[in-house]
Amino acid sequence: MGLPIFALIIALVSHTLVGNYDTLESSFYVESILLLVFSIYFILFLIYRGYDVKITDDVTKTFTREYLYKHIKKKLKLQGDYTLILVSIDNLNDINRLYGINNGDKVLEEISLWIANYLKSQKIENFPLGHIKGGDFILGLEGLKSEFTTILDLMCLKSSELKVENIEIKISGSIIDTEYSRDLNYLVENLFISQEENRNSKNTQAYEHINPNELELLVIDALKNRSLTIMKQDVFKNKSVAFSECFIKLKAKNSKLLYPKSYLKVINKLGLNIEYDLMILEQVLLFARHSQTPYALSISPTSLRNEKFIAKTKELLEESYQKVIFILSEQEYCSHISRYNSILKSLQKSGVLIAIDRLGAIHTSFLYLRELDVDIVRFDSYYSSKEKLKENENIIDGFNLMAHEKGIKSWIKNIEEDESFELVNKMNIDYKQGKYLSSLQEIYAS
Repeated sequence: MGLPIFALIIALVSHTLVGNYDTLESSFYVESILLLVFSIYFILFLIYRGYDVKITDDVTKTFTREYLYKHIKKKLKLQGDYTLILVSIDNLNDINRLYGINNGDKVLEEISLWIANYLKSQKIENFPLGHIKGGDFILGLEGLKSEFTTILDLMCLKSSELKVENIEIKISGSIIDTEYSRDLNYLVENLFISQEENRNSKNTQAYEHINPNELELLVIDALKNRSLTIMKQDVFKNKSVAFSECFIKLKAKNSKLLYPKSYLKVINKLGLNIEYDLMILEQVLLFARHSQTPYALSISPTSLRNEKFIAKTKELLEESYQKVIFILSEQEYCSHISRYNSILKSLQKSGVLIAIDRLGAIHTSFLYLRELDVDIVRFDSYYSSKEKLKENENIIDGFNLMAHEKGIKSWIKNIEEDESFELVNKMNIDYKQGKYLSSLQEIYAS
């Protein structure tokens, strides 16, 4: 665009000079020089903008994230139905480590082609596909997700034997449409949340999807008004109740109950962990004054490592003279282990028992069992059924022995039947919990 304009200016100036050289005024030369300078500047500006606005990703040859988002935002403004699909290479990090980054790049390019070809085989063409990060691709399709859910499911099934030059590829995906939201940030965020839930889900219970803007307002309002319900379930040692675990649901102003699966992601996103955890702790300690047994509640590890939370917790415990159990679980390992241990010890002196959750499922829990001075470890619910208890008896025995040698109690939940209970008793697990032993009871409702 710039070069033709520049050529026309040169031609015009040259023609004027040749044809009217004797009659030209000196101002013409000044104007010509300024025109040439501005045209050169314009060309350089266009070249710079060409580098600034990058359309395709160098590795995958798909759209860049920035260009894809720009394109999708235009589509969302049109008010038509629109669906986003996330497709991820789950083992890309392993591929890069085992086979090298060059092979990882080759896998990314081949998978982007595989996605395009698969959708083409399903008569779906002319759709935007972009490389978001790592092994993650997002594509946009016009219509509702009900039209494409089966296609995504079949794509993931078809990928079970997918290989690129004998490198095994693991694919997973998720899908969402504009019935959830028309805000691109919310849509993309929920795609990744849904994908993680699909990977780890053992519970097929369906939860109502609430518009994310509305959900944020409902959560903020519930925290502000301390609107919640607390349920408890007793945990047994032998035949006696050792303590009770608390389960929290927020109560929205429209009387709907919000489950942790829905509201915790909002609390994390808005940075309200400390406010939420302190609210729950205060309410539980108020009720605990009328109880002879301690209460266990899940606490965010980020709250636990916050000085404000620690100081307020100690203050509340001094006022209540009650013991509580903090249940901790996190995917990412905290490398400042000495500081973490000192925090736990200071809380233990104030009457807090520390329980590490999901032992046997996430590596962090094993590392914390090995390195932190905790009081209890709880096995992941994966091991609670009678089939899994039988299949993994040696694994459970090993973790149980490791815990007992360190003076740490063991705990298992979700015991639903007599046979599971008998197996757990033979394994010498200290604390047992589940519907077979005790049902949920409501202890507080605002």
